[in-house]
Amino acid sequence: MRPANQALIVIDVQNDFCPGGGLAVEDGAAIVPGINALMDEFATVVLTQDWHPASHSSFAENQPGKAPYEMIDMPYGPQVMWPVHCVQGSHGARFHDDLRTDPANMIIRKGMRREIDSYSGFFENDHETATGLDGYLKSRGIDTLTMVGLATDFCVNFTAVDAAGLGYKVRVVEHLCRAIDLDGSLAAARAGMQAAGVKLES
Repeated sequence: MRPANQALIVIDVQNDFCPGGGLAVEDGAAIVPGINALMDEFATVVLTQDWHPASHSSFAENQPGKAPYEMIDMPYGPQVMWPVHCVQGSHGARFHDDLRTDPANMIIRKGMRREIDSYSGFFENDHETATGLDGYLKSRGIDTLTMVGLATDFCVNFTAVDAAGLGYKVRVVEHLCRAIDLDGSLAAARAGMQAAGVKLES
């Protein structure tokens, strides 16, 4: 068991991000056994969960004339238009059936407000509205985070960079992540994480 100041953050291992889902990440389900095994090393495990209303502004179908994966400008900055995914209460929003959820000390749901997306487990995409995860971890005396999950170049990336900015020591276990890789987004995310001080572990 790792020291009590360390936590495992499992990011968005949900049906819609796995094969057959609304925003499937290639080979996404393959990481589940390894994540399940890694949970046994940590006294604190946090799961994040995309949890969108059906009317969410990041869904291409809710933006007339916009297509999935097109970029638009929102009041909080650039936003990818996504296929419908992780709608509150849907099968796609549930954690993958094989993912262990019993070890989770906390589940952070994000992207719940219609008007703003939330990639990071710490902040919505305005980089100001907090989810409460930072306060929880700090109240537990946790300062070192290991991150795994989906997708490397979006929600894992944003969560890792935000955590580093908040002062945590962060490592991302890349073989327990999978990427969307939209127009070079994986390479950009890896470079950005490393620049922020995140340790990338193969």
